[in-house]
Amino acid sequence: MPDAYILGIESSCDETAAAVVRSGEQLISNVVLSQFATHRPYGGVVPELASREHLRAIIPVVRAALADAGRDYNNVDAIAVTRGPGLAGALLVGISFAKALAFGLDKPLIAVNHLEGHIHAVLLEERQKGNRELRFPVLALVVSGGHTHLYLAEQRGNSWSYENIGHTRDDAAGEAFDKVAKLLGLGYPGGPIVNKLAAHGNPNAVKFTFAQIKHRDRANRVARVSDPGNHGSKGGTKARPHFDFSFSGIKTAVLRYVETHNMAHAIEARTSALAAIPKPTGDDVLRHSDPTTLDLVASFQNAVVGDLVEKTLAAASAYDAATLFVTGGVAANSELRRRFEEEAQGLPVFFPSRPLSTDNAAMIAAAAYPKFVAGDFAEPELSAEAGLQLR
Repeated sequence: MPDAYILGIESSCDETAAAVVRSGEQLISNVVLSQFATHRPYGGVVPELASREHLRAIIPVVRAALADAGRDYNNVDAIAVTRGPGLAGALLVGISFAKALAFGLDKPLIAVNHLEGHIHAVLLEERQKGNRELRFPVLALVVSGGHTHLYLAEQRGNSWSYENIGHTRDDAAGEAFDKVAKLLGLGYPGGPIVNKLAAHGNPNAVKFTFAQIKHRDRANRVARVSDPGNHGSKGGTKARPHFDFSFSGIKTAVLRYVETHNMAHAIEARTSALAAIPKPTGDDVLRHSDPTTLDLVASFQNAVVGDLVEKTLAAASAYDAATLFVTGGVAANSELRRRFEEEAQGLPVFFPSRPLSTDNAAMIAAAAYPKFVAGDFAEPELSAEAGLQLR
C-alpha cells in the first residue's frame, strides 16, 4: 500500500474544514471552523449565509491545516473534497477551491461522499489505535443534522461498497433536535443543548411513540438469498427487510404538548433572558429552564434515542451484522452512546471521538485513501451533487 498524505476539504453545510491524513490511518492535522454564531439567530442553517462564510474561511482554514501538519501545498499527494450530499452552494465553495488547487499543483483530485466520510471517521481512529481487525458485514448508522441512514458496508480489496437498508422519511434525527430546541427557545445548535438539559429531567415524564413504518417498495425489494430448502440449487427469493425512520411526528407531538400545557409564557421568558446574554452557555440555558421543560426535553431525547437504538439493533440482527458503527453528529450524544453500549448484547459497537463525530475534513481525507490507491480520481468537470447517494 503506497504511503500518501491527503489534504481533505469539507464544506457541505455549516463547518469549513481542512485536514491532512496519512494513508487513511494517521491524523496529522484537523481544523474546523463552525458557523454557529452566524446561524444562531435563525435557529438553523441559512444556506446563503453558509456559502458566504465558507468563502471567507476556506483559504485560512486550509492554510492552518497545512501549517499544523508541518507541510505545504507541494508536500501533499492528493486533494480530497466533499462532492455531496449537502447544501449546493456550500459544496461548490469547497469543490471550486479544491479543483483550482489540484489543477495548480498538478495533484490528483478525489471526490468523496460525505456519508462515506462519516463511516471512515470510525475506521481512521480505530486504525490509529492499531485496531486493524474488522469483522464483516459492518452495519453503519449515520445520524446527523441532515442524515439518518443505515448502511451495510463491505470491503472488497481496497474498495468499499454500501447498501442502504434504512433512512429517514422526513426529518433527520439531528434536525429534530434542532427544531425542538428552537420551539422551546433553547438556542442553536439543538443537539448539545438537549443532551445537556436532558440529564436534569425525567425521561419518562412524557410518553412519545413512533409509528411502525412499512417500506413503500416492499414488494419490489427482493434479493436472491441462500435457501436451505432448495438444497443449494439457485437459492430462493425473499424480501430484504428495510428499517426506515420518521422524526417529524415527534416534533409535532412536542408542539402539541407545549400548547396543551401552556408553556408559551415560559418559552418567551427564556428566549428574552438568553437574548440578553451575548454568548449564552449551556449553563445559562439550564438556569432559565423550568422543570416542565426539562422533563419534556429528557422525554424527547429518550424517545428519539430509543427509536434509533431499537431499529438499528433490529437491522443488525436481521442482516447478521458482525460489527456496528454509530457515526455522525448525533453520535456525540451521551445517551445514544450509553444505550448502544448497554443494549448491543455482545455486538462490537464503535463510535468516532466527539471531534470526529461532527462534520470534519479528516473523515474526507481518510475516505479518499482507498480511492487514491485505486486511482479513482475526479474528472475536471466535477461539480456538487446536493442529493448524492452512497452506494
